[in-house]
Amino acid sequence: MATKAVLADLANAYEARSRHLIVIESVGGVDAARRVQAGEPFDVVVLASDAIDKLLASEHLVAGSKVDLARSGVAVAVPAGAPRPEIGSEAALRRALEAAPTIGTSTGPSGVALAKLFQRWGIADRIRDRIVTPPPGVPVGSLIARGDIALGFQQLSELLHVAGIDVLGPLPPEIQIVTTFSAAVGARAGQPDDARALLAFMASPAATDAKRRQGMEAA
Repeated sequence: MATKAVLADLANAYEARSRHLIVIESVGGVDAARRVQAGEPFDVVVLASDAIDKLLASEHLVAGSKVDLARSGVAVAVPAGAPRPEIGSEAALRRALEAAPTIGTSTGPSGVALAKLFQRWGIADRIRDRIVTPPPGVPVGSLIARGDIALGFQQLSELLHVAGIDVLGPLPPEIQIVTTFSAAVGARAGQPDDARALLAFMASPAATDAKRRQGMEAA
């Protein structure tokens, strides 16, 4: 889901310069990987880099077709108009976490990395009952906007355009969690050559501005 907005942006740009119509289906990463493993035919698959590697190893994607598309960091948000805790340092963010009545993390790579961070800080047991994790495909931002989460964490690209929330900023640099999103051609692709051409465009310098508009950097 973190790549939904940037893929839509890049698809529109590619359609304008080619004869192709691109149809994108955005679902949670867990569901996307499961569907590829089940044999559904996709021309292109976009997921976190380690998930792409697993699908390549199981021969559900075409060997040698992987390209790194974007690097995405995690940001912190609160409901619109709520008090804005200080998050500019590791210590400040930890204090904000310990004070928050509810904490939102995702089921994706950022949520896994945050769980490890909470363990390292020694606060995982204390805050466990306050953590709210939406099901795959449901944005943390939507629960923040609804008031179900007081302090939420997700990829900046997923929080950037959500109404009803205030994005406080990225995680402090010393604990920032960066996910590389990659893509590859599906083993059952109906248009493998066209898929490679699309990926070449999405990984090219021509795609950099779109990635930055959606809170990401080129990989």
